Amino acid sequence: MHDIVITGGTVVDGTGAPGRRADVAVDGDRITAVGTGPLRGRRTIDATDRIVSPGFVDLHSHADFTLPASPGAVTQLAQGVTTLVTGNCGHSPFPLTERNRDAGGFAGFDPAALDWSWTDAEGYAAMLDARRPGVNVGLQIGHNMIRSAVLGGEDRAPGDAELEEMRGHVSRAAEQGVLGFSTGLIYPPGLFAATDEVVALVRRAAEHGMLYSTHVRNETDRVLEAVAEALETARSAGARLQVSHLKSMGPGNHGLALKALDLILRERERGLDVTCDVYPYTASSTSLASRLPAWALDGGAAAVAARLADTAERARIVEGLHERFGRDIDPAGIVLAEPGPGPFADRAGWSVTEIAAERGMDPAEVVLAVLAGHGDVAIVNHAMSEDDVRGVLASPISAVASDGWVLDASGPGRPHPRSFGTFARVLGRYVRDEGVLGLEEAVRRMTSLPAARAGLADRGVLAPGSAADVAVFDPERVADRSTYEDPWRLSVGTEAVLVNGVPAVEGGEATGERPGRVLRRAA
Repeated sequence: MHDIVITGGTVVDGTGAPGRRADVAVDGDRITAVGTGPLRGRRTIDATDRIVSPGFVDLHSHADFTLPASPGAVTQLAQGVTTLVTGNCGHSPFPLTERNRDAGGFAGFDPAALDWSWTDAEGYAAMLDARRPGVNVGLQIGHNMIRSAVLGGEDRAPGDAELEEMRGHVSRAAEQGVLGFSTGLIYPPGLFAATDEVVALVRRAAEHGMLYSTHVRNETDRVLEAVAEALETARSAGARLQVSHLKSMGPGNHGLALKALDLILRERERGLDVTCDVYPYTASSTSLASRLPAWALDGGAAAVAARLADTAERARIVEGLHERFGRDIDPAGIVLAEPGPGPFADRAGWSVTEIAAERGMDPAEVVLAVLAGHGDVAIVNHAMSEDDVRGVLASPISAVASDGWVLDASGPGRPHPRSFGTFARVLGRYVRDEGVLGLEEAVRRMTSLPAARAGLADRGVLAPGSAADVAVFDPERVADRSTYEDPWRLSVGTEAVLVNGVPAVEGGEATGERPGRVLRRAA
């Protein structure tokens, strides 16, 4: 007698193999049988006319900044997501030193949601396990946080001793079970790093078997150069490479994402272990300050605030923004996601262009006025091509990933819908409705592919001995409901979810159980 048996469903096991009628037995936190023989359980989940798949693995999440305050992770469970890989884009909540303890991540993450009581990955993981998250979490360590821990927000190269201190942070994280090392080379202070600094750190990560994930240095008119830099970095360092959320931003750059994909495919043919990931939307979401000229970000938030208060420096920043407007930034596509209190508090969902027209201001001055009030805010940036999204999504080397962090079903502002709908949107729109990829292949890109990239050997496949992370969904009903105008809407069609063998969703509703855990890389 098994603990749980899921009966009557079509098993899509995550390998890409055709779906087959089979029952799935679970005992404790493991799958113990998958087959057509009579399986009996103390508890039965009826999956007739439903798909039974591994729980989805989100390879690119920023939920390490939001899970402590929102451990139920209902936006994820509603989509069938059972594992989040965090620490992406160079951002992680560790390591902490006196130089960066007040850094607090970047826009969109409330520093007050964390108590910052740890110094390293082990301390953060212990805190998160104590919070009992609703989903599993695999950690990465971010270059931005390492650099700020050693150099603060300064625009300079590290000395030999400082570089060795940075490498030491990578090694300690690896010893504590962290899965990967990430860079976010458009964000401060990582954007100040020369390629040789990045190579040195990636080489240390590779020596420990860690994945290298990168938000490349440019996603607009120089995206091909940026992807080439990432490929050469990985080759020089002997690393496995994950190119994060592959895209090209700005109308003049549409089509470059597919050329970048060709670069990646050519390097794979030459033997480099590289894949990419993609979210199924034509808008990104990031910090408004990331749109400023790089020089304006030197020194951190206090230095940026001082520049905005200086008439001459402010004029230089405005000039820098004007140079980017129309080339790789469209102010009409920059939408305030969560403006915060102050003169723009009621302008969530408004674009920079709309605010400029209402206030009779230059769009560049609007950007600075918003930043002057808060230092930084989260934006949704409409700047990508649907053809690029479809082309990258169609590639067999592309994992589906959200780049999200919103975990609650309600809250302030208008966050990007990708936190609520990425996986359901792929299954509903791009699989069922438009046939961009087949069901079995889509499930593979949400399960075994990302699990393998992260080094999670026992996740991502429905097979005896695997972890009992399971999603049961209706292929005819699964859909995202979150929109840019009305984002606070959960996806539908996922009827049951097991996390480590515990029902976290039943009858399409979260049970309130929180059976997730921090997943550590095997030594």
